[in-house]
Amino acid sequence: MFPVAIGLNHRSAPVEIREKMSFHPSQIQKVLRELKSCPGLEGVVIISTCNRTEVYAATTDVEMGICSIKKFLASQHGLGENVLDHYLYVHTLYDSVRHLYRVVSGLDSMVRGETQILGQVANAYQQACEAEVTNKAINVLFQNALAVGKRVRTDTLIDQHPVSISYTAVELAKQHFGELQGKGILILGAGEMSTLTARNLVAAGANTVLVSNRSYEKAALLAQECSGRAVRFDNMDQYLEEVDIVISATASTHFVLIPERMQAIMKTREGRPMLLIDIAVPRDIHPDVGKIPFVTLFDIDDLRGVVDRHHQERELAAVNAEKIIEDEMISFLKWHNSLFSVPTILALQKKGQKIKDLQLERAFEHLNGLTPKQEKIIRSMANSIVNHLLHVPITNLKEYAATSQGHLYTEILQNLFDLDVEEEDKRPAKVAGHHHGQVHHRRAEAE
Repeated sequence: MFPVAIGLNHRSAPVEIREKMSFHPSQIQKVLRELKSCPGLEGVVIISTCNRTEVYAATTDVEMGICSIKKFLASQHGLGENVLDHYLYVHTLYDSVRHLYRVVSGLDSMVRGETQILGQVANAYQQACEAEVTNKAINVLFQNALAVGKRVRTDTLIDQHPVSISYTAVELAKQHFGELQGKGILILGAGEMSTLTARNLVAAGANTVLVSNRSYEKAALLAQECSGRAVRFDNMDQYLEEVDIVISATASTHFVLIPERMQAIMKTREGRPMLLIDIAVPRDIHPDVGKIPFVTLFDIDDLRGVVDRHHQERELAAVNAEKIIEDEMISFLKWHNSLFSVPTILALQKKGQKIKDLQLERAFEHLNGLTPKQEKIIRSMANSIVNHLLHVPITNLKEYAATSQGHLYTEILQNLFDLDVEEEDKRPAKVAGHHHGQVHHRRAEAE
């Protein structure tokens, strides 16, 4: 049973192709069952997000499996295979395992180390289990992959370093005040940066968000999205007297907050501190505002410095994550090759036992008058001969099975001894359980 991965992502395909190739969540189980019925596929999982569509499969024949998946994807989305080939990547055998491990660890994401993909992979696997289209190889692969994704984040903290300006602004506010719940926050501006900031604030627990913009209508729309309140731009000063945090991202060509204005406002606050975060270019807040007592000011360059450090920390974490993935690859490789070696060893021992029993039976027919002791000695000698003959090939096969070419050595041994090896168990492993859409997995081991 050989794993393959075929798909496209934000690097291999433009957004219009990714949109066309995506699968709607309501249709995914039906699609999975249709895919599973294609020639050469014994177990399948589809990961479909805004940035990637990928099919993972356990195949009995790699070339047949790849052909089946490509034809299926082309027919499902009305694209010619020749067109689709321009955007698809294909990973086979252990490269497909490594690819999945990198995907679930966030190393293949647009934002390296992002956490959302872990839940998306868990959900994709859960959908496949519910559709009853997985098999033993797929179950072990995905359960291990989810464990790898969790280990990478725990051991490297790759997801602990924000790499967007808006997210970093919110993180600075959290560091400055602790919890954001109950803190008065004023967002100046209603453009893209302000929108991203508002979403990050809500995600961080902020529940008192005001939005002010020269266009009150735009402010109202953004305020509605973040369950906040829009305030008139002309009435901004009265709210500056009340809030704890101001995050400014207007499109103004001149300073919105100047020292004279802020000095007057700070007098009314009677020593209550204020955090100002200016993420606009050009700047909204005059740099001298930061010299006013009880005012802390961060501008875009301060945030970029933090983001750059976080990028470096994520890159270092990514290097350590790759090492973890390689370690986990070795574990999977040993397990996967055992799918071939263990049944082969059992078949070889069974064949040796069968030959021995047949030859002993023939010998005893011609040896009359043997005492029980003599018969026991002959049986013991026959057992010893068979065990000694099989010891070296079995020992070597166990050793070679731990290598990337282990399945080839196993196949050679099967052919040399004309072994009848039973096909591996295809029943899906049981999922431990799920809660609120999250699947809880334990690492599967060879049965």
